[in-house]
Amino acid sequence: MAKELYPGRYTTENDEDVVVFIIGMRINKRLAVRKWWPVFTAMPGMIRELYENQEELGFLSMESFFGLRTTVMISYWKSTEDLLAYARGAKHLKAWKEFNKRVGDNDAVGIYHETYSVKKGNYESVYGNMPLHGLAKARGHRLITPEIRTAKKRLSGMK
Repeated sequence: MAKELYPGRYTTENDEDVVVFIIGMRINKRLAVRKWWPVFTAMPGMIRELYENQEELGFLSMESFFGLRTTVMISYWKSTEDLLAYARGAKHLKAWKEFNKRVGDNDAVGIYHETYSVKKGNYESVYGNMPLHGLAKARGHRLITPEIRTAKKRLSGMK
């Protein structure tokens, strides 16, 4: 199903804090399928859980990207407390324990994550002729008007 395109230029409100969490994996040894496949397949169940319980978990939205060796998921959260609470939840802990049991320090697969806590007013975005994506999917979007045409204007306090 095609996503609805929004012609023109849009932005998001920046009047609330947001947490950006980036997580991914890198296949270091392609033939070590038994090591990296369980890591790769652990994520869909967690994503499903997040979308089914968005409000309670403080999860806003996510985007996923797949390369030849590396995957990345960018997710948006209401707070670091919500993100950390999810990390301590049953589904994530099970996946983390399974990863440590199967992979541990084996270099067949790598994992990474980065967390950014961004205060309101300290972020801005532009979406031109795009479906809802990234922060716009997480927070909603609004048309860019002359009053907020530049990044400087958007960062100086959209009202």
